[in-house]
Amino acid sequence: MSVLIAIIVLGLLGVVVLVLSGPLRAGRTDVDGAAASGDSEAVRDAQAARLRLDELEAEREMKYREIRDCELDYRTGKLSQEDYEAIDAQLRADAIGILDRLERLGTSAAGAHD
Repeated sequence: MSVLIAIIVLGLLGVVVLVLSGPLRAGRTDVDGAAASGDSEAVRDAQAARLRLDELEAEREMKYREIRDCELDYRTGKLSQEDYEAIDAQLRADAIGILDRLERLGTSAAGAHD
């Protein structure tokens, strides 16, 4: 009886490991398949572009948070109007730069998939 329970537990553990490692194995298969077809450089380029896009999106969200924090500091009296306007102008200029880079990267990434 205890042997049967041990076999069932090991079987369930195996299924859990297969399910949890599925996404990792799928990613590896994509890279291996591309390498086998001689297209590994294209896969690396696509992965690098996606990573850069993710980084820029995170940077954008961080900049938006800084803008909101600056507005809150001004409303609560922690910043004078002059300081607020100077800081806000710089933060918004930075945000526009990030949005421009996102647009360029998004356009070039879309062109690569066509």
